Amino acid sequence: MLFQSQGFILIFLPLAVAAYYAVAGSERARHAVLITASLVFYGWWDARFIALLVGQISATWLIAYWHKRVGRAAILVVGIALNLASLATFKYLDFLLASAEWLTGFALPRAHILLPIGISFFSFQLISYLVDRMRGDAPLYPFRPFALFVLLFPHLIAGPIVRHNELVPQLALDPRRDGLWRRIAVGLMLFTLGFAKKVLIADRLADMVDPAFTAAAAHPLGLIDAWHAALAFSFQLFLDFSAYTEMAIGIALMFGLLLPENFRRPYLATDLRDFWRRWHISLSNFIRDYLYIPLGGSRHGAARYVLATLLSMGLCGLWHGAGWTFAAWGVWHGIGLVVCRFWQQLARPMPAALGWLVTMAFVLAGWVLFRAADFATAASMLTSLVGLHGAGGSFGDPGLIIVAALVSALIPSAHEIKDRATWPHPAFAAAAAMLAAYCVLEVGKGPPLSFIYFRF
Repeated sequence: MLFQSQGFILIFLPLAVAAYYAVAGSERARHAVLITASLVFYGWWDARFIALLVGQISATWLIAYWHKRVGRAAILVVGIALNLASLATFKYLDFLLASAEWLTGFALPRAHILLPIGISFFSFQLISYLVDRMRGDAPLYPFRPFALFVLLFPHLIAGPIVRHNELVPQLALDPRRDGLWRRIAVGLMLFTLGFAKKVLIADRLADMVDPAFTAAAAHPLGLIDAWHAALAFSFQLFLDFSAYTEMAIGIALMFGLLLPENFRRPYLATDLRDFWRRWHISLSNFIRDYLYIPLGGSRHGAARYVLATLLSMGLCGLWHGAGWTFAAWGVWHGIGLVVCRFWQQLARPMPAALGWLVTMAFVLAGWVLFRAADFATAASMLTSLVGLHGAGGSFGDPGLIIVAALVSALIPSAHEIKDRATWPHPAFAAAAAMLAAYCVLEVGKGPPLSFIYFRF
């Protein structure tokens, strides 16, 4: 079920919110409503994978319970391995088989396993909990709130990646506490903002991006066509994913819950380290805390720092997709982060405008690698961007690109809006309602497009 579908907006969400507040006085009943709604939401895509989702949650909790009884860290290691094995089997098995076939020259069969939606996100949340248990930073929660911390449907499919301590304590709070109507008003506002960004901008950019990258796989593009495609995808990716995050945070607020921030206007970053403090923040923090720092981080000399950064970012790339182009994209950013850090240690800062230009050029080149189906297509696009295939082409719809750029740069993050928002003026509320109604009618014209991060 998609957030922007008419069925979700007009039927599922109103019924879920109404049922939740009808039993708001009982914590057990509230949890039951949210768990039921989340299972229906997840099963709407493919009910067969409910067993996998519930199985991973249950196995992780039982392993944590067993660890509390026995006290051996090896038990938690088994739990981490089981979650990694599930992720590896469903997401990476065919990729590993194809890689082995290429290395050995022997034909190998493929499993052709359907990728369970959201597995990258809920597997990481379960792993982070077990690692925190190993570090002594996580209690053994009762099963119901533990399950709900993973299942909660606003973040279940595509994040933000939520940690146990960020959500479980909130589940005990009465949603009718002070600030109820402000939370609902801000939630509706954020949901409408994300809805409009997805339907009116990101999906229209997709109509430019997909044909251009398909064409680039067949023949080189001209300079103008290549820049049009690269810019359109850069804005499509950000607006699509930030739209999902805003809708997720908005929905959670309607239930009295606050999800963590995931974006903070990343295209305003003036260096690459700043970009990763603004882009997919929940994933960046996960990679930092559970991979980069355990690998040594910056505490053990320059060589260890370089190794930790390249490994962390390479695995970050593979998390996004089972393909070597994703791994190369991660390593590209790892190299950029290393260069950025060493440059900053020289204490010779670039002017802000030049730093922004260099950062955005680096990020845009990386997005070409991220989007391309293979290295040949990426190479063709990158050489077109520097004019090696002529200056031909047209810029399509420059107005849409300009609107996308302005929205990306000027619209504050979801948490900035939440922190600054006051009770909306009636005229503003009416305008937001009309915008939401227009978007509902717009998605009724055909099947809604999935969010890009549903593929990961």
